[in-house]
Amino acid sequence: MFLVNGERRHCVDVSDRGFQYGDGLFETVEVLKGQPLFWGRHLKRLVEGCKRLLIPPPDLALLEMDARQLCTGVDRAVLKLIVTRGSGGRGYRQPDPVAPTRVLGLHPFPHYPDQYQSEGVVARFCHQRLAINPALAGIKHMNRLEQILARAEWNDDAVQEGLMLDCDGHVVEGTMSNLFFVKNGVLHTPELSRCGIAGIVREIVIDLAFRNNIVVLEQQFDGSSALTADEIFVTNSVIGIWPIRQLERQCFDAGRITRSFQQWYAEARITETALWLEA
Repeated sequence: MFLVNGERRHCVDVSDRGFQYGDGLFETVEVLKGQPLFWGRHLKRLVEGCKRLLIPPPDLALLEMDARQLCTGVDRAVLKLIVTRGSGGRGYRQPDPVAPTRVLGLHPFPHYPDQYQSEGVVARFCHQRLAINPALAGIKHMNRLEQILARAEWNDDAVQEGLMLDCDGHVVEGTMSNLFFVKNGVLHTPELSRCGIAGIVREIVIDLAFRNNIVVLEQQFDGSSALTADEIFVTNSVIGIWPIRQLERQCFDAGRITRSFQQWYAEARITETALWLEA
């Protein structure tokens, strides 16, 4: 089910710059018991991305109305929200005026085995590198060819995620996730000022760490640092928090700190559904 500028339809104009150039942004939101979780955080990142790309931000009241229309009565699903610069002529110059297109689509929630949460997943390093571009770092823009090429590197169902490095060899993120590791009780995560997506669950995990007096270091590190970690996990808005039980040939336990974050995040999800109902 899709809403395009508030109307139920499946088609977007072929002249839309999202189709022509990937000129836009998107958000992927977990829906639980009719509620799009962490909606305010997703909108904040969307608006920030619009400002960075010089796209007029959409009317947030209209977005919420669209979301309620799609999500009401839905037990669990994935809501994808797309904002493009809208239609324009051939060429890179922006149309004047800009009339953004907003698209909201509701998708079935993917089924993942329970052991991904309880026992962890297997990950590998990808050969495809991430380009360094501070102007686009952090935002969830629609140009994701690097992730697509990285994910095409394996078809083995025994591997659930691939970790991506930048052109200088620093670990940045997974193909679909953000990365954390624990060393001597300190939480480490890649610094994202040069490339990568600043995920919503990443933001929540960092907030939870500060709230629970866990030191967080955001910095650059190479693959060997991840391989020597005590615990390691990945996050996104659909999977939540997955421990990594094996990276390349190195095995890990889902330790106490990872388990604590899983519990704290589960509690935050419950609180979030109540906040939406009160709005």
